[in-house]
Amino acid sequence: MKFIYYNLFFILVTLSSCSNASQPNDPIPEHETFKIQSKQVGEERIINVWTPKNYKTNTDSLPVMYMADGGINEDFPHIANTLAKLIKEKKIKPLLLVGIENTQRRRDLTGFTEVEKDKEIAPIVGGSEKFRAFIKEELFPEIEKRYRVTSEKSIIGESASGLFVMETFFLTPEMFDNYIAFDPSLWWNNHYLVRTAKEHLAKFPPTEKRIWFAGSNAEDIAPFTKELADIFKATNIVNLKWKFSDEPKEKHTTIFRATKEKAIIWTLNKRE
Repeated sequence: MKFIYYNLFFILVTLSSCSNASQPNDPIPEHETFKIQSKQVGEERIINVWTPKNYKTNTDSLPVMYMADGGINEDFPHIANTLAKLIKEKKIKPLLLVGIENTQRRRDLTGFTEVEKDKEIAPIVGGSEKFRAFIKEELFPEIEKRYRVTSEKSIIGESASGLFVMETFFLTPEMFDNYIAFDPSLWWNNHYLVRTAKEHLAKFPPTEKRIWFAGSNAEDIAPFTKELADIFKATNIVNLKWKFSDEPKEKHTTIFRATKEKAIIWTLNKRE
């Protein structure tokens, strides 16, 4: 497939901003906030945690959903509110949401790149490996210390955060049980993750994983989400449950909110 190069302005828009960040009409749910000094990323990070109703009045241990773009002025409020709604409607079982507030988003959510134009989006890119190590080695233990949690972990993200979700799925699939990505920026590094998908899937672990991903009408993303779906279909890994949601009527700026409920419901309900 021919790769289409897009101008730097468009790349800056799609990678640097939380295009679906919470709007003022998103009520900020009751939550807890703490700070963690990370050796991996070399800075203090703010963590927001939402717990479902009745968590404090019972002794149940719950699964956890993690998200980058997890600040109060980012995507944390509308995802927490969505989880609360779906739990109340009994469409999903209770779980915790852990949001990681951004500091240098373009650094943390991008992997390495050999494309010079990619490197122009920020002073530092390619920090996803250290960010992933922060989550695994520092944040996971802290959440397990502070909250009653099971071993089941999910991760959710859109755009550059969706790229991080997909990169984590391919490079370290054992890290999470469930992966959700909306319009992931798969064009990064000349669509490296798509080009190497078969190679990574050939080494896929034996444990069951679930991945849901969606593509809008964005011309720099849609071809690659569709190509990735074809690869999953052809590979047909028995212990990998996957679903691709092709959303040609949605824009990059609308797909997260438009499809989040069905994404979460499918991913967290372990049935065919």
